[in-house]
Amino acid sequence: MLPAATEVQCSPWRKNACCSVNTSQELHKDTSRLYNFNWAHCGTMEPACKRHFIQDTCLYECSPNLGPWIQQVDQSWRKERFLDVPLCKEDCQSWWEDCRTSYTCKSNWHKGWDWTSGVNKCPAGAICRTFESYFPTPVALCEGLWSHSYKLSNYSRGSGRCIQMWFDPAQGNPNEEVAKFYAEAMNTGAMPHGTGALLLSLALLLQLPG
Repeated sequence: MLPAATEVQCSPWRKNACCSVNTSQELHKDTSRLYNFNWAHCGTMEPACKRHFIQDTCLYECSPNLGPWIQQVDQSWRKERFLDVPLCKEDCQSWWEDCRTSYTCKSNWHKGWDWTSGVNKCPAGAICRTFESYFPTPVALCEGLWSHSYKLSNYSRGSGRCIQMWFDPAQGNPNEEVAKFYAEAMNTGAMPHGTGALLLSLALLLQLPG
């Protein structure tokens, strides 16, 4: 269940976080100083939709459990990213459902923005349409939005085989078990569903100059 107040969106990682309080606070702003990224580039984003993006960024900035999916990249603005994090299918589905009626102008938010003002704006010729127009399915949203940072998992929340974007810290952090499982699988070459080869091929692609 999503919290009523967005101020606590990063709270699951409070006891063991890789981010500061200031980072958490910045993540909740429409245009954060962390990235100068404006969620409302096509008008105000629905609150239910925005919660998922805040949780997504909290996971990225604060989670200590994404080590198995960190890849080195040669890009001017960052040196590493995570790739193919197996996102629980319910998390992806609810993200898509809650954002269907909000608006955007791009199907890949990693690149192609107009940054001339210092804040991301829709590039010339891009048209603001509903999320569902740019992301017709949950997999299109979760895998396409950030250039395959996530991979839609066939597993459900609580399975120990997929990363939850949100959880109740009072019940413990389920992502610890997931990270341990995949780290061990990667070390032994026993990645499920052939994802090891996919991770390698995408990692090699990301090393190419672009």
